[in-house]
Amino acid sequence: MIRHHYAPPEATPSGRPRSDWSTLRTLLPYLWAYRWRIAIALSLLVVAKLANVAVPLILKDIVDGLSPSQQALAVPFALLAAYGLLRLSTTLFTELRELVFAKVTQGAMRRIALEVFRHLHALSLRFHLQRQTGGLTRDVERGTRGINSLLSYTLFSILPTLLEIALVSIVLISRYDPSFLFITIGVLFGYIAYTVLVTEWRTHFRRAMNELDSRANSRAVDSLINYETVKYFGNEDYEARRYDESLQRWEQAALKSQSSLSALNVGQSAIIAVGVTLVMWRATVGVVEGAMTLGDLVLVNAFMIQLYIPLNFLGVVYREIKQSLADMERMFELSRQHAEVRDPADAPPLRVHNAEVAFENVDFHYEASRQILYGVSYRIPPGKNYAVVGPSGSGKSTLARLLFRFYDVTGGRITIDGQDLRSVQQASVRAAIGIVPQDTVLFNDSIEYNIHYGRPAASQEEIITAARLAHIHDFIASLPEGYATTVGERGLKLSGGEKQRVAIARAILKNPHLLIFDEATSALDSKAEKAIQAELKKIAENRTTLTIAHRLSTIVDADCILVLDRGHITERGSHAELLALGGTYARMWALQQDEARHTAGLIA
Repeated sequence: MIRHHYAPPEATPSGRPRSDWSTLRTLLPYLWAYRWRIAIALSLLVVAKLANVAVPLILKDIVDGLSPSQQALAVPFALLAAYGLLRLSTTLFTELRELVFAKVTQGAMRRIALEVFRHLHALSLRFHLQRQTGGLTRDVERGTRGINSLLSYTLFSILPTLLEIALVSIVLISRYDPSFLFITIGVLFGYIAYTVLVTEWRTHFRRAMNELDSRANSRAVDSLINYETVKYFGNEDYEARRYDESLQRWEQAALKSQSSLSALNVGQSAIIAVGVTLVMWRATVGVVEGAMTLGDLVLVNAFMIQLYIPLNFLGVVYREIKQSLADMERMFELSRQHAEVRDPADAPPLRVHNAEVAFENVDFHYEASRQILYGVSYRIPPGKNYAVVGPSGSGKSTLARLLFRFYDVTGGRITIDGQDLRSVQQASVRAAIGIVPQDTVLFNDSIEYNIHYGRPAASQEEIITAARLAHIHDFIASLPEGYATTVGERGLKLSGGEKQRVAIARAILKNPHLLIFDEATSALDSKAEKAIQAELKKIAENRTTLTIAHRLSTIVDADCILVLDRGHITERGSHAELLALGGTYARMWALQQDEARHTAGLIA
């Protein structure tokens, strides 16, 4: 089996990795909407840092006020009060800043996540057939979380540290020997350079961890979604081994990441230790020589602590910012995925009058080397039921996908009431068509929700009416929770026939102009099929209908039957006309009749 994997893109279409600045430029418009909040948060940041830098200055005056030559005067209560007030102000303005900025972070995350979600729904069916849900959801999750990390670390760690460095530098150069500033700035630059170089080196370990994490999650989700298949073939150990292979590779990348992190932390601590020792040595010499007071020594020490404690986290902050940018890059790449099927600018909505459908010399291929349809032409008059039959792989279901405009035709055109589907809004086309698919997949919610999905504005009475017409109301009513019964992942709690009847009820509730039945009763037994077929005929009255069928007994009353073989319409006509022709349809009919008689004989 060929399995398509969704691999999150790492580069632009040109093949070059996107720069961090490109990612930031993509983010900026979302932040601009909150520019006044950002300005207020930055103002509060400045006030908090001014208060923080003032604390050591007050502490110096307190210490000097307690020196032997001064302590007989009075306890410096005013300075102590100012010290306490500044300590409180630092925390107060920091919390106010975070409170003001929370709306910016959460609002930007919500808007971006919603846009990516909408864009993913706008992408073509081809993209969704190739992607893997587990890896995709992880990329979106990490991307939105990356926005929070980037903004938090930038505003709450990088900017405050830079501002504090500037303020401390001003104090040091204005009060003390320039050597204090040179030592401080030299250590800062050495620390930052070392941190950036080592973090850049170890970033690829984190990228590898992300990739392997997404892959492991994709495998886990894929396996759990296909739980029944795993059980059918007794492949629990096989699935566990595949999952463990991904986990082992992730573990190896994680160990390398941790080793490099330890090297980073040790190097950072060594640089800080050297810097603090040099500064304190210079301050101690100043006190001994009488050029500085004990208060100055305390002031310099307090400044060094205030500067170097944040620097201890600079490696983490820088790494997280780089990682956040990488995560956002992957998410923004999803939002830049090319939407294969697009509406023209100012495309009008489809206007349905009679719901006449026409395929005019339609060619189509999924891949250039794999042609599916060749010059298919037919017209479904208003209110008529046309059926399409043919062997598997002949292109029957492709006709339905093209009508829904999941793909655009590669040749010819498809029209509804004379309007080319490529020239009108996709949403209006899909609103006009109802479908009962062969493979019914339900949401993991209640039966009511799944029927209601056909028309969310419908009333409870309309939902029940649709369920009655689909012959599923009595079954639902017999359940302990009735319409509130949950159907499980992909509807696995229901049988194939029950799921199909829910799909029929959903299509009935939509009340479309045009109906597509794609093997609509394939999961039903003969008795249920006859009952449903009668209702489907009533539903299809005065509606243009395309029926894709395998069991020919379900379409004998069709107004016209098209026989599709290898992408070509080889026969067309009524049931009686095709039997009289003695071609492919007649052979298929004879074969199915023989099978039916053989099955009936076995039952008897």
